[in-house]
Amino acid sequence: MAGRRKSKARREPVFDITSAIPDLRARPQDRPAPDSRTRARGTAKRARAARDDDDGDSAPAPRKKKSSSGKNSGGRKAGTRLGRLVYWALVLALWAAIAMIGAVIWVGVHLPPIQSLEIPKRPPSIQIVGIDGQMLATRGDMGGAAIPLKELPAHLPKAFIAIEDRRFRSHYGIDPLGILRAVTANIARRGVSQGGSTLTQQLAKNLFLTQDRTLKRKLQEAMLALWIEHKFSKDQILEMYLNRVYFGSGAYGVEAAAQRYFGKPAKNLTLAESAMLAGLVKSPSRLAPNRNPVGAEQRAQLVVAAMAEQKLVPDAQAKAALIQPAKVVKAAGAGSVGYVADWIMDVLNDLVGHVDQDLVVTTSIDPTLQAAAEKALIEELDSKGSKFAVGQGAMIAMTPAGAVRAMVGGRNYADSQFNRAVTAKRQPGSAFKPFVYLTALERGLTPDSRREDKPIDVKGWKPENYGKEYYGPISLTQALALSLNTVAVRLTMEFGPTAVARTAYRLGIASKLEANASLGLGTSEVSVIELVSAYAAFANGGLAAEPHVVERIRGADGKTLYARAPQNLGRIIEPRYVSMMNQMMTETLLTGTAQKAQLPGWQAAGKTGTSQDFRDAWFVGYTSALVTGVWLGNDDNSPTHKTTGGGLPVEIWSRFMKTAHRGVPVVGLPGSIGGPVAGARTFDDVMAPPQPVANNSRAQSQKPSGLDNWLLEKLFGR
Repeated sequence: MAGRRKSKARREPVFDITSAIPDLRARPQDRPAPDSRTRARGTAKRARAARDDDDGDSAPAPRKKKSSSGKNSGGRKAGTRLGRLVYWALVLALWAAIAMIGAVIWVGVHLPPIQSLEIPKRPPSIQIVGIDGQMLATRGDMGGAAIPLKELPAHLPKAFIAIEDRRFRSHYGIDPLGILRAVTANIARRGVSQGGSTLTQQLAKNLFLTQDRTLKRKLQEAMLALWIEHKFSKDQILEMYLNRVYFGSGAYGVEAAAQRYFGKPAKNLTLAESAMLAGLVKSPSRLAPNRNPVGAEQRAQLVVAAMAEQKLVPDAQAKAALIQPAKVVKAAGAGSVGYVADWIMDVLNDLVGHVDQDLVVTTSIDPTLQAAAEKALIEELDSKGSKFAVGQGAMIAMTPAGAVRAMVGGRNYADSQFNRAVTAKRQPGSAFKPFVYLTALERGLTPDSRREDKPIDVKGWKPENYGKEYYGPISLTQALALSLNTVAVRLTMEFGPTAVARTAYRLGIASKLEANASLGLGTSEVSVIELVSAYAAFANGGLAAEPHVVERIRGADGKTLYARAPQNLGRIIEPRYVSMMNQMMTETLLTGTAQKAQLPGWQAAGKTGTSQDFRDAWFVGYTSALVTGVWLGNDDNSPTHKTTGGGLPVEIWSRFMKTAHRGVPVVGLPGSIGGPVAGARTFDDVMAPPQPVANNSRAQSQKPSGLDNWLLEKLFGR
């Protein structure tokens, strides 16, 4: 069986590869038939090859030149280059036109629809005038009323045309020659030295656009200028321009600029003054004549020369304007009225709401007294400030009823607009002591009551008198006149710091008072206006006085929008205590710390104040006609060189008050011989029962029996 298996050989499968694999070679009939053009090219090629074979020359024939003439060849090349240049020039011109059209469309898309454009209302102007109607200051985006072109002198618009846009009458809003001139000058000087904007373009910028110097804004300006030229006449454009252009120093429009720089209406401007205003618009901040008189005058001379060159004025008038240049006038009260204007702007919205029209604000400011207050403060500081290391000062004068007649908020408004008369809080020192003594009088003491002037220790605190001298038993009148600290502290502790704080709040102090042992020495900070208005109650017989400066506000149409009504804030001091306090504070000027403050022929009273380390020096004094307070010190609260309230502040006060009382009928203080009858309005008639007063944060008094409880609830329970 095994051998049988061995004899059989294994058979492997055999495959016929040649028969299994098909022939994949392409056959002629499988190729695609060539088209007619291919067949024609092939036939021609074979024909050329046959001719070459017949000639017996197997080498390829050289290509023949198109032309054997060099001249013809060069001409054709030149023609080809010229054609290409023309072609690409046309292409570039086409793309430039497309780009320009695209830019115009893009700028137009970012403009409001032309049909909806209207000349916007002129922003409101706030004119601030004194009690006599004299212009004091202007505030707001515009400073003057719009003046018709026909009411302006002919040389005024001509001055602007001569220096800003000599082809104004002939162009259509854009001056290509002016643009070319400006571009040439800027390239020559490698910078922006000239502008090519027309008066119409400047108006478009002022009315609708920002002051950004971008290509987009310039394109928008040009488009709007074309629209303005289409919509308005040349005279209308010129009139709008003159009433809206900025002249520096916050003055917009020729009327505001004329009042600001020359103190006169625009219709009365001379040729020289008109030329100076026309010269300002190039750079109003840099060329404002009150800041840069030399630069403004030089620019005005260029304007006059341009007017003469263009035959816009006779040569004789031009020469006269050059010989007699414009003179800038100094505003009443100089820069100090800026503090008054800022204060008014702070309260304007509360009085009339949102301002959306021109306003005339009549104030209680007396321009003569404003100028006198500024002069007294600044000249004294200029002559003695360095000696006493005093850098700043503030001053307020008001009537006993609270009408502010003068306010100086600092030494120089241009350098610092911070109003130290209203905003600053400083320690009043001994000028706070009248509240201590009034508290004592209302609780049973009299001016002749005596207290010990000797060292005192209040829980380790040992206050001393200024001269470190002690008088022993002394009357309250003498203690107040000599400003003895120990007596003031004893009275504060005797009746309580809280009672003293209540008295101060009742009289008009609004700042937070720390009811501690040192309160009577004036360690809590107050403002000048608070302290002066509190003293007004002594000058008017015991009535509350709300300090105010706005008397009337009228709109553009003359309609009265606000008129201050007579205020009846009620009695806050009984007449007999007013008489006692006036007697005591009169002694301060006769024998006490303010002897330099006497006013010949007038009964005056007041109190000096000096804070710790001589950081603050005060004097608040009054007559029956005026209450005036002076503060001196440094903004950084650094000590002065031993400046006391009885020194420089009293000198400033006296200098001002002598001027203020010149020609005023003499009237004594309430409660004195010749003074107003202090009891003409009784305490009960005015104050029982107490009634709230709108917009009055000051506490009101009532009958003595309920006074303390009512004040405690109103002043400390809030």
